[in-house]
Amino acid sequence: MKINEKNLCVFAVSPTIAADKEGYLMKKGEVNKGFQKRWFVLKGNLLFYFEKRYDKEPLGLIILEGCTIELDENDAQFSFKIVFHGAGNRTYVLCADNQESMEQWMKSLACSSYDYMKSMVTELQRQLKETRSHKCNEKINDSDQPNSIAESYIHSTSEEKLNSLTSSSRTPQQSANSSPHPPPRHRQQKLAQSQSAHCIPTSKIKSPNMVQSSSHGNNNPNSHHNLPNQRNKISFKDMHTAFGRPVLSDRNLWRHQRKNDLQSGNALRKEEYKQPIAEQNLLISL
Repeated sequence: MKINEKNLCVFAVSPTIAADKEGYLMKKGEVNKGFQKRWFVLKGNLLFYFEKRYDKEPLGLIILEGCTIELDENDAQFSFKIVFHGAGNRTYVLCADNQESMEQWMKSLACSSYDYMKSMVTELQRQLKETRSHKCNEKINDSDQPNSIAESYIHSTSEEKLNSLTSSSRTPQQSANSSPHPPPRHRQQKLAQSQSAHCIPTSKIKSPNMVQSSSHGNNNPNSHHNLPNQRNKISFKDMHTAFGRPVLSDRNLWRHQRKNDLQSGNALRKEEYKQPIAEQNLLISL
């Protein structure tokens, strides 16, 4: 794109490109040192000034590159200057209506240069890099936590194994001194006493042979010497005869009664089932 006066004039008055800041300022002339009122329009790093607000062509243009915005203490109140450093460069002196307007213009002009934008981009890139590195460090710390937990678990298991090895390497005397003492056995004695109270002593079980021997022993005066030996010798057949046969007879009697009850119940159910069928047949025949 070629830059010439016509393109700059179109750019200055174009409504499609919004101005960053615009307003009236007093400008000190280069030949005539007096202040003259001009309409200033700031677009990017280009500062246009017009004689009137709605003029179609600007009177001049100031490119805000390689300059500094400074206060002017020598001239009128609320004045500031645009200083281009170097030999033969011009200094522009401008004056605002009040303190607030002067500060706003100075800030806008100082932030419009390419060098300022470049420094801002560099600073933003540095901040972005720091935030990304900080987030990466946080993720690394979060991922290291499970490893630390696993290391602590391994450390604890190794300590337990070491303790078990040291306990196995102790002498019998050391292990006897360090081992806990068993609890008292009063409870087992009480349990044995309760079991003995519920159990039937074998001396009270009388088999038929024992009964016969006892009946014969009444006539024999020496039979009481042989009685203890007979009581201690009780066979399974004698115990089955004394206790098992009555239980079996009772069980057989219960099963026989239960069988009879089931048969009688089934008969009643069959009769109850046949009665509705007979009634249905009767209704069908009618």
